[in-house]
Amino acid sequence: VQLQASGGGLVQAGASLRLSCEASGRAFSDYAISWFRQAPGKEREFVAAVRWSNSVTFYADSVKGRFTISRDNAKNAAYLQMNSLKPEDTAVYFCAAGRPIVSTIRTSSAYNYWGQGTLVTVSS
Repeated sequence: VQLQASGGGLVQAGASLRLSCEASGRAFSDYAISWFRQAPGKEREFVAAVRWSNSVTFYADSVKGRFTISRDNAKNAAYLQMNSLKPEDTAVYFCAAGRPIVSTIRTSSAYNYWGQGTLVTVSS
């Protein structure tokens, strides 16, 4: 699976952005899709995940209620709608695909395929 992340940019605090992750290659619907982010000088951290169905999603506490992950298997795409952005959301955002079990769905090592990252910068 090849992944291409896009949609990042520079926005002010309180604004919204929608990130996209387009996939090509093997059966997209077979994989869970997650978003991770990495801020300068910090480790990569889990943001959100969606299993094969949009009815099963997971979020980091720091984004719960502000971010929404979704996927469209017919379009081989996943999305991260980010609302009420804060300066601390500034990071490079990566989408990832894999087949983690529930207990490892927030773990980056559980994912086999990664996109190149898209930069989100939130100014105060």
